[in-house]
Amino acid sequence: MRWSGGAPRLVWLGDRGERTSTLAYGQEPAFRAVGERHCLGVRRNPCPTRAVVPARVTRAQCEACARLDRARSVAADTMADDPRPYAVYLAWFGPGMLKVGITAVERGPARLLEQGAVAFTWLGRGPLMAARRTEELLRTALGVPDRIPYADKRAVRAVLPPEDVRAAEVEALYGRAVALEGWPESLERAGCGVVDHVEVFGLGQAPGATAVVTELRDGGAVAGRLVAAAGPDLHLRSPRGEVLIVDTRLMAGWELARAEAGAPTTVPVRVLAGPDVQEGLF
Repeated sequence: MRWSGGAPRLVWLGDRGERTSTLAYGQEPAFRAVGERHCLGVRRNPCPTRAVVPARVTRAQCEACARLDRARSVAADTMADDPRPYAVYLAWFGPGMLKVGITAVERGPARLLEQGAVAFTWLGRGPLMAARRTEELLRTALGVPDRIPYADKRAVRAVLPPEDVRAAEVEALYGRAVALEGWPESLERAGCGVVDHVEVFGLGQAPGATAVVTELRDGGAVAGRLVAAAGPDLHLRSPRGEVLIVDTRLMAGWELARAEAGAPTTVPVRVLAGPDVQEGLF
């Protein structure tokens, strides 16, 4: 799944190349997995062995393709010569859950939407290594992480505080960040302007999720009404009222066929609500 133009879109790869379908709240996606899950290869180059990859991993790549992918990765610090300008941001996912990160300026807020950031503000922009040094400055001086476990992000979506509380927490950290000494001279600072994604994600009116898909299986079906989407997650409401989270990263690498709208979910799930956390089927 990609976020483009402020909307989630599914990207399909097939014999005729790549196509995209835009998702809208209220739609009723329904699909079933077919066969085995195969490696997607590297940057639209197919895996030479079409290796089978485990159903429960979020990255649909075999080890060989993953190594090639990391060889030219900003996240792995292997692209120090990248001439593009980069932006530094503060992202908020829940109370006390803020992180610092960087993204190519040309991508705009897409990276924040992909991560499921509920709110964010820019800190500045400049060359890649200046952005990296700013990121490291906040990590060491303020203890701001550059990663937050995805399960933690999901856990707080149903109990988010009001928008003014969210903004105040981002603004407070922004104030501490810009007061630090040691910012790279080549980084152009940005004023604080908190952007909130609750309405974009559809979380304002959506009921809280009750379960999350743990894997797809051959013949397993997933269906429901789309009520929210955040980061890579689709929130689907079943006719019985349960809300199931489908991490679209688990869909990558599968052949998907159409299922009947309103069909029961027949893939393994982990229950999020109730006194006991357990696995099973809806």
